[in-house]
Amino acid sequence: MTRSYTATAFAALAFALAAGSAALNHKAVVQAAGISAPRFEVDPFWPKPLPNHWILGQTIGLSIDSKDHVWIIHRPGSLEPGEQHATTTPQTSQCCAPAPPVMEFDAEGNVIGHWGGPGPGYEWPSSNHGITVDFKGNVWIGGNGRGAGAGRGAIGGSDEEPAAAIRGGFNDNMILKFTQDGKFLMQIGKAGQSKGSNDPDNLKGPAQTFIDPKTNEVYVADGYGNHRVVVYDGDTGRYKRHWGAYGKVPSDANPGRYEPNGPPAQQFRNPVHCAQLSNDGLLYVCDRANDRIQVFKPDGAFVKEMFIEKATLGSGSAWEIAFSKDPQQKFIYLADGENDRIHILDRESLEILTTFGEGGRQPGEFYGVHSIATDSKGNIFTTETYRGQRVQKFVFKGIAPVTKKDQGVVWPKTATSPKP
Repeated sequence: MTRSYTATAFAALAFALAAGSAALNHKAVVQAAGISAPRFEVDPFWPKPLPNHWILGQTIGLSIDSKDHVWIIHRPGSLEPGEQHATTTPQTSQCCAPAPPVMEFDAEGNVIGHWGGPGPGYEWPSSNHGITVDFKGNVWIGGNGRGAGAGRGAIGGSDEEPAAAIRGGFNDNMILKFTQDGKFLMQIGKAGQSKGSNDPDNLKGPAQTFIDPKTNEVYVADGYGNHRVVVYDGDTGRYKRHWGAYGKVPSDANPGRYEPNGPPAQQFRNPVHCAQLSNDGLLYVCDRANDRIQVFKPDGAFVKEMFIEKATLGSGSAWEIAFSKDPQQKFIYLADGENDRIHILDRESLEILTTFGEGGRQPGEFYGVHSIATDSKGNIFTTETYRGQRVQKFVFKGIAPVTKKDQGVVWPKTATSPKP
């Protein structure tokens, strides 16, 4: 029995040494290949606690302005009754109350501005979705609500739904433009008026906007009901052009179920979830449920595509992207809300270099990671939908050799508890 135990122990030791040697060899191969990527650590103390017993609902939009202020939009109406007991009459308890839909944080994580909801002259979305602060400082929002009754988004809301569930009529057929203090400036489209993916006047569940500082054109990922990118003038709202997947005329025909091993879909699936323009004039579009990014020239000419975690079903893998802050924007950061990861891609090849994050609700983990943006220092910020309901900060720690394909939770090595 002793000899058997000894033999087993030697075998286990030999296996462990072999495994360790293989891991070291893999690390050496990766480093020898010269593959490097940005490195991040979560800041578990950002943002600071919200005032007024406020709490966030599904947090479904994120943008960073020229002052490195972080803007988010969330859905107060997605909160459960038990999360709003401070608002009842009589008051049930001290916790909690819905925060205003639009919130502005300074770089230190303090709330310094808030507004949002129905008002005169515009139709507030029934389900807020997406926020963009443009190069002039204006704030743009969209929505993906399917119910009737504009303005319900201040008190109501809906979940992010799998592509198969996105059918039927949409209330939110518009995008809105405001000043940073919430003064209404312009509305493009009308609630409940969409005529489909080739309608120049209305949208249908617009997910995200990007405003080109060179041309003042508004690129809209349109979106949850339509299957296109559409472009408008940023001052007048005048329609300019639109296109679907591969630069084709978009179709609203049912594309059927997504099949990872099938031929690439010739149309975007719902939702078309992001449209981001790079410094060198390439538009990157998130075809979320098709698990891919498609790249276009500003006129809609197709350039290339890349599938990301192609076996992903459900809500898909390609949710939203941000670029690294070097002048060449060498890297893309992709929020993958189904797998709950952030993928770091080489922008030229669109290959995944490394990934960080894990499913969960602790700092550095994700539950429905939805939106992503970078500040001037290269830090990453993310928001989470479903029951994630938060915003997180990941501190840029420089460029380093890639030693792991999947880094897991990027917890800070020197994190300590905050002083009372």
